[in-house]
This record gives sequence, structure tokens and C-alpha cells, in this order.
Amino acid sequence: MAIVDSVMGSRAGVESGSGYAQLSARVKEAGLLDRRSGYYTVKIAGTLLAFVGGWVAFALIGSSWWQLGTAAVMAALSTQVAFLGHDAGHKQIFRTRRANYLLGLALGNLGVGLSYGWWIDKHSRHHAHPNEVGKDPDVNSGVLVFTERQAQLRGAAGRRWSRLQAYLFFPLLLLEAMNLHVSSVRALAGSTVKSRAYRTLEIALFTVHVVGYLTIVFLVLPPWQGIAFIAVHQALFGVYMGCSFAPNHKGMPAPTDGDDLDYLRRQVLTSRNVRGGRLVDFLLGGLNYQIEHHLFPSMPRPNLRRAQRVIRQFCAEQRVSYAETGLFASYGQVLRHLHEVGRSDLAATPVTQA
Repeated sequence: MAIVDSVMGSRAGVESGSGYAQLSARVKEAGLLDRRSGYYTVKIAGTLLAFVGGWVAFALIGSSWWQLGTAAVMAALSTQVAFLGHDAGHKQIFRTRRANYLLGLALGNLGVGLSYGWWIDKHSRHHAHPNEVGKDPDVNSGVLVFTERQAQLRGAAGRRWSRLQAYLFFPLLLLEAMNLHVSSVRALAGSTVKSRAYRTLEIALFTVHVVGYLTIVFLVLPPWQGIAFIAVHQALFGVYMGCSFAPNHKGMPAPTDGDDLDYLRRQVLTSRNVRGGRLVDFLLGGLNYQIEHHLFPSMPRPNLRRAQRVIRQFCAEQRVSYAETGLFASYGQVLRHLHEVGRSDLAATPVTQA
């Protein structure tokens, strides 16, 4: 069934072509796209001070199994640094593309060891085609499957694995940081980062991160403690990142070429907001306002909360379904979707690759 019919019902009488233009005018009139230089000055300074302070504390504590606690703290701080890189990638911080890009390189390649150019390429395709199989890289079939067809195209061993994917989802997040690092290496060794100048800078900063990270860890800790620190740090970094991004789209409708959706509906119907107060805003880096973020990617993070009232009201006027749920309920919806998709081959005849 088409997404238009299954999610929002009839579109009769709705001016779909002018909807986003009307909403954009309201948002601009409210000043919600204005830069927030003061906020980001404090946010960046505070986050980087905490990040550097964490490594200073690591050095001062020295050889101790208590450093596993430090690893957990550094995982949280690494994710907060990555959130700032996400904001820079959407040009939320500075007015010029170059300034945002250079900040993103410093935060991504140098700060947390992720190729910023690779992530920009991948994330831009996701924003252009959210949840659209074949166009959104975040729903490509891999370790997990996200549609019934993906599950049914797998071989016998793959289908057995997919039936367990809901149970394996959170354990697999323990490996997500490693997956991101490996993908970054592949991208830097390949042709994803097309700009020669930025490619050289990316490789240099990424190398400095890897060498510096391993040097600091093994200068301070003996081998077994160092290995344990890295394992805990990277595992929890992956879990935090995965738990921040998973609620946003997984389990939401997946558009197809047959769905006649304008920009407004494509972004709203495929996204899910997470309720919670300012603590959730902080923990999820503003990604809990996923609908607002997808409609206006360059909107500064602190403006998303204010924009929600405007956008939710507009969606009600336009009769566009606006999905919002609690944090733990969102994980429940994601796991139910993975469970249903993973077991869909039991109720259908396997399809062959076209």
C-alpha cells in the first residue's frame, strides 16, 4: 500500500505544492533560521573543555582499572563532540560552508576518528531520500534488514539471522564505533572524498587521531588495561551513537517511486520525534526534533524546540501525520519493526533477485 494512503489518508483539498513555502515563511518570520553564535560559542567551548579535561583526568589517574569508568565518560563526551560535527555538517554554526567544513574536520577526523567527508556524502543522501530503499544509505541491507523484500532476498542463513535481528540490535551497537572507523578508513583509501585538498587534510587529521589516541592510552596504561579501556570506550561510543540515531526513522514508512510526496510530506512522514525535556535535548543532541531538523537542516540546534510548536501546528492544519513518542517507546517501535521485518519470510514465499 502506498505511503500516502497508509499514513495520511486523502489529500483532497490540501495545497501540497505550496505547503512547504508557507511553512518556510512562518519559520523565517519567527527568526528560527537565524544564527545562534552565542549559544555555539558556549556549547563548543564547554564541550571541548570537558573533552580535553577527560583526557587530562585519564593521564592523572594513571594505571588503574578505574579507568574503565573514565572510558565510559569519554564515550559520552566523544558522542557530544560528534553531535557538534553533525551541526557543522548542516551549516548550523557558521555562515560560510568552508568554516563549517573545517570545524567538522577538526571535530570528526581529529576529535573522534571519523571521516567527515565520508559522513557528509552519506548523510546528505539520507536527507534527500529518507527511508527510501536504494537511495537512503541508512536503510541499505547489511547486517540488518529494514524491509520485507530485503529479508526475503536473503539466503537461508541470512534469513535465520534476520529473524533474530531485533534481539541482536543493541548488542550489535557495541560494534558500531568500529564500523564507523573502518568505513572511514575505506572512504579515505577510496574516492569518496573527492576534493584533493580536503582529502589530504582528512587523512592527516585522521592519522593524528589514531596515532595520538593509541599513544596516550598505552603510555598511561599497561597493555591489558589499555586494551580494556579502548574496548569499553569504543563499545559505549557506538551504543550512544546508535541509540541517538535509531529512533529517528527506523520503523517509519518507507517511500517508493510510486508515492507522490512533496518535500514537506517526504520529510515529515518518514521521521519520528522523541518527547522529553531539555535533558533529552542534551542527551540526543537535538536529534529528538527529527521532523524539524529534516524540514530545516540548517536550523541551529537551540531553535528546534521553538520551531516544533510552529511546525506541529502547521502539520495539523495540512492534515499531515506528525509522529512523536517517548524515548523508550521509540526503541520499542524500532525493535518491533525489526522483529516483524526479520520474520516476514516465514509468512511469504521468498522472492528472487530481479
